Formats: sequence, structure tokens, C-alpha cells
Amino acid sequence: MRLTRALSGIALLAATTLHAQMGAGAQRPGTPGVAGPLAAKYKDTADKILAAGMADDDGYKALTYLTDHVGNRITGSTRLNDAVTWGAELMRKAGLQNVKVQPAMVPHWIRGNESAEIVGPVKKPLHMLGLGMSVGTPKEGITAPVVFFSDFKELDALGPDALKGKIALFNPGWKGYGVGSQYRTGSASKAAAHGAAAVLVRSATGLAMQTPHTGTLRYDPAVPTKIPAAALSVEDALLLERLVKEGKPVTVHLQMDAHQEADVESGNVMGEITGSEKPNEVVVLGGHIDSWDVGQGAQDDGGGIMATFEAVSLLHKLGLKPKRTIRVVFWVSEESNDSGGIAYRKMLGDKVNDHVAAIEMDGGAEKPLGMNYGAFGGGRRGAPSATPPAMSADDQKSQAIMLDIVSLLGSIDAATLSPGGGGSDIGPITAEGVPALSPRTVGEHYFDWHHTEADTLDKVDPDSFKRNTSMLAVTAYILADMDGKLTGHKSRAEE
Repeated sequence: MRLTRALSGIALLAATTLHAQMGAGAQRPGTPGVAGPLAAKYKDTADKILAAGMADDDGYKALTYLTDHVGNRITGSTRLNDAVTWGAELMRKAGLQNVKVQPAMVPHWIRGNESAEIVGPVKKPLHMLGLGMSVGTPKEGITAPVVFFSDFKELDALGPDALKGKIALFNPGWKGYGVGSQYRTGSASKAAAHGAAAVLVRSATGLAMQTPHTGTLRYDPAVPTKIPAAALSVEDALLLERLVKEGKPVTVHLQMDAHQEADVESGNVMGEITGSEKPNEVVVLGGHIDSWDVGQGAQDDGGGIMATFEAVSLLHKLGLKPKRTIRVVFWVSEESNDSGGIAYRKMLGDKVNDHVAAIEMDGGAEKPLGMNYGAFGGGRRGAPSATPPAMSADDQKSQAIMLDIVSLLGSIDAATLSPGGGGSDIGPITAEGVPALSPRTVGEHYFDWHHTEADTLDKVDPDSFKRNTSMLAVTAYILADMDGKLTGHKSRAEE
């Protein structure tokens, strides 16, 4: 996976919580005089799904196999394609229909050996991970003085050759993943434009446990020079910052074998419960099957693909066949270049308009609080946009629908609705107006483990996993079976 709440989000959350406390048949805040017919209609079915979901162990067993036997799944690797093959067979064994692997080309980046150490004024090895898609250093490595920056403004104040032959170090502090990821993705080209030989960035996390976090970078095509880039543990980034601020030269030796090889064919895995009345209309849900080459990819995003898979499998086990088709997809290459989501959009063509909702789970399988829905100004993974669109009459109807749906999730403590929703994999279709949703969790530790060696199965609590599965199953089923539809919003680029 590559988020602050706006006041509107707080207001909506308060309203939805109140609605859940009042009950499905009560009048909703903001919609005077309207009861909850959708919740009343689906209450018995939702209760049946929730009871079955909380008793179901198959999804967690599948996640255990994926993490312990397949392991991490970086794009271009044999392990990723092993996971793709296994995922398709898993769907077939579960009895899903129209199971297939949609081909997609993915990057093949090799990390190789890597290391970093302070060589002066003290000597100390550094906890580091090269950033994904980074180029490597010369074979002998780079030994150079370090220049510290707390933000891009300090860098922009320098001349074009101010960092020639030097290593730039960025530590913006922890201001949330949105800020941290900007420095991870953008520092290399920004520093290269000023002549830097390499870049080191503080890991995008608030937890200091000597654990570096990898993740992809983006080279700016307007900057022809590509320089190596690596993430440091929080502690080591702070140590380097303190040493630089002492005013004496600080020198680091960086060695990285990282390199890019030719793209490799992989694919999106998908299966369905075909709709009984409107099979061409689709509710799609899923996550990404690839991971970084560290840890097991358990929370990011093994938990996401296995929870969405088991949600659909659970409906099949219960013999529930909604009016519309429910499709589960394990998208490929989210961590590297979103080629899976792009290929999926291309496959749909004009039929993208037949998608009535898209749900992506890529924020970890921690305890769920409810759902995010993108009609209320949402961005990736539930972050409200800075300027949310005004609530139209259709938006208000959609809000009423989602309030009814989440009110049915009280038994698993997930009866809230928040603004936001979406994700990288469904971005290409939600940009064209497909309604975007995503689970909202407590989010207590996801960025402690994210993109690290620590992203392992033990971080996924079985009870929380089942709650996510159950919540997704109820939400997907009702969206696929109800008479009405949600409202989506095209991105400005598409409007």
C-alpha cells in the first residue's frame, strides 16, 4: 500500500454512530421522516451472514497458507506467480464461477545485496532498506558527506549543483503516512536535480523500533539522472540528523545492488457469484496479491485479499445468490505501478459503467469500525479530499442506503459510516464514477508493520479478520441484491 480526518468526516461519523444507536427503524439524522426499509428488509439475512462469518475459520487458514508457505510476493518473482496460480485454484475449490487469471505485465525489480554505514565521525552500521524501483550504486558503493533536510522547501532553496557528490538525508518527522510517503516517493528525483549522489529518507512510520520500511519511489521523467535511494530506521535517521547538526562532516557509505530487469507476465485473479437477475451488473471487491520482498505481506495485503475472498466464499457457502454479480479480484502490482488495476479497467471497456460498486481492502485487517464511502469527498483508503463535493440529492440517497447497511453491523461493533473509500487498484474505475468503498479499521498498528520484515501472520488477529470478512460479506451482498444503486463521482480529470 502506497490520513487525517476532515471536520466533515467527524460530523458524519457522529451522525452515523447516532443512527446505529437509534436502530435501523429510527429516523436518520439529516434525513427527517425517513425510516430504514433497507435495513429492515435485510436484517435476517445480515444476521445469518454475520453469525456464519464469525464462526468461519477457512479464510484465516487460507491466509496462513499464503503467508507461511508462499511468503512475500514482489512483482516479477516466482513467488508472486505461485500465489496467482494458488489463488485461482483456491477460488475454484470454493465453488466460485468464471475463475480466471487476467494477464498483466509487471516490473521485475531486484533488490540484491545492500548496506549502509556511518564511516565518520563515528562508525556504525545503519538499519536500511533500499526503496523499490531504485537504481543501485556503483559496485564499490558511494562514500559521501551527508546533508540534512527537514522538508523539500529547504532543498528548493539551494542551487542546482549544491548537492554535487553528496548524500541527501530527509527527515520530515512523522506527520502521517500521506506526508511520509511523499518523501519516500519524491526525494530521489528532487535531490538529483540538485546534483545529489544518493538519498536516504526516514521510514514512513511513527514507531521507532530500528525497523526500516521499504516502498516504491517514483523517478521524475523530467529529471534525467536517477540516483539510488534507501529508507533508514527512525532511530538511525535521527542519529544522522543529530550528527549533522553538530556541525562536523558526517560521511556515509552506501552500497546497493538494486537493478531493474525486463517486465514479467503475471495476472489478476478473479472469480464470481453470478447474479440471478442482473448478471451484467457487478459489485467488485478485493485487494492486491503482490507484496514487498520483506516480511510475509500479511497485513499488506494478504489480509485484504483473503478477507474479500472469504466474504464472497461465505455467501456461496450460505447459498446466497444476489441479483447482481459479486466479483472478487486479487489485483497485481499495486506496490510497483498499479498495472493490475489498469489492466482491469482496460478489460472492462465500456462495461465499466456496469460496475455498481467497488470495494478495496488495503489498509490492514485490524478491528473494523465500519465502512468508508467515497460519495462524501473521499480519497485513497478513506482520506477525505480537501474540497469534498457538495452533497447532491443522489448523494443523500446513497448516504441513507449506506447508513442502513452499516446499522446492521452492530453485533460486530462496525456500525459506522465515514467519508472516503477507494484504493489504488480500483482507482482507474472509480475515477470514472464507480462508487468507491473501503473498510475503516482502528488503524492502530498498520503503519508499524507496513512494508517491513515485521509484516507477518502473527500481526493479523483472527477475530478482527473474521469481523472484516463478515462486514464485507454483508455490505457486498446488499449492494448486489438491493433495488437501488449508490452514487459515484468522476474525478475532475474525467469530468
